[in-house]
Order: sequence, then structure tokens, then C-alpha cells
Amino acid sequence: MLKDFLKEILVILVGKQSEEIVNLLDGDKYVNEFVIAKKINLTINQTRNILYKISDFGLVSSIRKKDKKKGWYTYFWKIEVLKSLEFLKEITAKNLTQLKNQIKSRETKRFYVCERCNVEFTEENAMLRDFTCNECGEVFSVKSNEKLLKEFKKNEEKLENKIKLIEEEIRKEKEKLDKIKQKEIKKQQQEKLKKKQEMKEATEKAKKKSQKKKVKNKKETKKINIKKSKKIKKISKKK
Repeated sequence: MLKDFLKEILVILVGKQSEEIVNLLDGDKYVNEFVIAKKINLTINQTRNILYKISDFGLVSSIRKKDKKKGWYTYFWKIEVLKSLEFLKEITAKNLTQLKNQIKSRETKRFYVCERCNVEFTEENAMLRDFTCNECGEVFSVKSNEKLLKEFKKNEEKLENKIKLIEEEIRKEKEKLDKIKQKEIKKQQQEKLKKKQEMKEATEKAKKKSQKKKVKNKKETKKINIKKSKKIKKISKKK
């Protein structure tokens, strides 16, 4: 279902040729633009144009890496799934609102039709034409909205169900992103604790080293003082 939604979004934005991109970019890793071009059988410029159009809506993201040998930059792309789903939900909600307005109009207003020309008119426009077709002279008849309303309400139900499915996919994606975020936070906390522990150990080690040096210096000073004392005693005895 998720792939179908993502394909639908890309087709809306840049046409049928973009469908295959979803199969390449639906993962968490960024994909080399030359690989994308090769897989969808388009030139690199055609592929970039498609990706740039999608990027204008913020539905794909990219990173660039420099080729050490050739010196140029290559872009790597991936689909922003959450933004794409929210974008599709917004479009679908607008379509639903428009459809509800049409249903309301059909339920509350009267429409007329020239059956010979098969042209529909609102009541206001029909009155302006004296309920007679300017093209063929046929008198308008009242149009029954029953069949059309049935179709509209069926489509209304489909759009409402579609929005529920999109919302479910949005919920799943948010959960997935939250888990990744929590994992990253935990990793950062562990790294901080590790650095803190390393600093503590380094400080303790330096402290111990300093204490040992002090003890050693104290012992050496004591030895020197003893030697000096013995030397003074020898000199005193000679005198």
C-alpha cells in the first residue's frame, strides 16, 4: 500500500515515467543518481530533471559526494516518505472537500439539460435562456441528479477510506522515525557516558601518576638529605 501511495504522488507531480523511482528510493539509504538513471532507462539529465521537480515539493532529499579521482560531485537521493504521505493526504482531502461541495450543490440546486445537445445548465443560466437551447431550440428538461449523486457518494466513501489508509501509513512512518530517533539519542548518550568514563579514568590515572611522582621525589629528597647529613657528620669528626 505504501509503495502504491508513493507512486501515485510521483505520477501526480511528474508523470508516469517516475513510477519506477519509487522501487529504487523507498529504502532508508541514499541512492546514486547514475544508478537511478540506469535502472529507469533515462539519461542522467532526464533523471535529474525528474528528481529536481520532486525536490521542489520537498518530497526527496539528497546528499553529494566528491569523486576523488574525477573531482566532480555525484548526488545521492532518497524519498522523504512522511512528507510524501502528508502531501498525498492534503491533495486527497482537497478532492474530498470539492466532492462534498458538488454533492451539496446537487442536493440543494436544480439543474436543467438540453437532451438533444446533451448540455447541462444551472437554474440561473437556464432562466437566462428562457429554458430553451440557443443551438437547437429544444426546451430544457429538469435533470435528475439521483444517478450522479449515487456515483458522487460512492466516490466520497472511497476518498474517506483512502484518507484513513494514508493516515495509518503516516502513523507507521512516524513510529519508525521515532524509533530511529530514540536509537540515535541512546547512541549519543552512550557515547557521552563512554567519553565521561574515559575522562574520569584518564584523570584518575594522571592523579595516581602524580602521586607516585611525589612519593618518588620525596624518597629521593630524603636520600639526598641523608647523604648530606652523613657528609656533614664525617666533616665534623675530622675537625
